[in-house]
Amino acid sequence: QVQLVESGGGLEQPGGSLRLSCAVSGSIDAVKTVGWYRQGSGKERDLVAQISKSGSTHHEDFAKGRFTISMDGTFKTVYLQMNNLKPEDTAVYYCRALTFATWIYWGQGTQVTVSS
Repeated sequence: QVQLVESGGGLEQPGGSLRLSCAVSGSIDAVKTVGWYRQGSGKERDLVAQISKSGSTHHEDFAKGRFTISMDGTFKTVYLQMNNLKPEDTAVYYCRALTFATWIYWGQGTQVTVSS
């Protein structure tokens, strides 16, 4: 079992920054990758970025240059630094863990609202 708890969301003005955190606990050794996803109102849940235990990262095209995924050395916390926020970044942001056994775990999500 893997538990994920997101934090750091909130209301930010366009052009501002937020850093989301995903606290990973439980069977951390079983985790292969951790990803950040987002789901806007009435939209599907989409990948933003993901990071592997080795530290390799992938960012979706819309996130490149503005968002950065990182982790502490132990994989217990995964971050998503979001800069130059835009209104279209408004969404619930979720943390997802994929284990080597292909089990998937989700956090409860954190709301990000970008508005003036």
